[in-house]
Amino acid sequence: MSSFDDLFPQENEQPAPQSNQSFDKEAWKQQKQEQREMVYSLIDDTAQTVAKDGTTFQKYLDVQSRFDRYSVANALLILAQKPDATRIADFDTWKEQGTYIRKKESGFYILEPGDEYQRDDGTVGISYNPKKMFDISQTGARKRETPTYPDDRTRIKALMDHAPVPIRISDTLPEGANALYQPEVREIHIRKGMDASSIFRALSQELAHAQMDKGDGSYSRSNYVFHAYCVSYMLCKQYGVDTNGYRFDRAPQMLEGLESQDIRNELSVIRETAGEISGRMNRMLAEQRQQKRQEIER
Repeated sequence: MSSFDDLFPQENEQPAPQSNQSFDKEAWKQQKQEQREMVYSLIDDTAQTVAKDGTTFQKYLDVQSRFDRYSVANALLILAQKPDATRIADFDTWKEQGTYIRKKESGFYILEPGDEYQRDDGTVGISYNPKKMFDISQTGARKRETPTYPDDRTRIKALMDHAPVPIRISDTLPEGANALYQPEVREIHIRKGMDASSIFRALSQELAHAQMDKGDGSYSRSNYVFHAYCVSYMLCKQYGVDTNGYRFDRAPQMLEGLESQDIRNELSVIRETAGEISGRMNRMLAEQRQQKRQEIER
């Protein structure tokens, strides 16, 4: 019979001494404050870098299109620290999924909402705290398979679904224009006879204009041409449409002289506009998948 007596201390054996080291709350707060300052400084620096180089700007759009639900600030942080990231989570979330971080992998930071607080003017704000994340490439998990996209007809129908303005076919568009949003009549006209990819690229750009127009008569196309172009690029990236023709050499000119916060504001307009359109598309595509499942189960 095995003896387990060795698991217990003997009568004359003294308990192991307890550590006198206590949790230093002030040191912890100082560390968190330094992390916040580092992260916010990185956001500002990356915004300035994005604004000065067209290639870097395009890489930012690539990151934001993959992480379309993430804020501009977090997309900038991902760009600066892990630009090739495709799927991210914190340590505990990966662990809950049965996936562990590879040895020697260091994480990267994004911001997550913290507690509410009251500003000096009485309004309520939300504090944001750095959170360490890891990309799927830093784990033992298998990477996702190549994404599948809707067929051409379904993709265009999804783009048109619940559009904010009527879309009409036309054979009288100006030379060089494949589609055109007209603020004065709040309609989009699209050229006859185009192939599917050309339709998606042209229509997504004009839908971006229509989405940004508040309908109060003050909208100017010329002020938002670059924004709409970026939205079209992001939607093409998200839904598998060829983007080889897009160029972002004009990005430094469009963002020249802006402070970091102003650059982020411009990027937010692009992100939110793309999000409104892709949100409608995703709802329509999800409904279609649900209908197909129901038909199979019958």
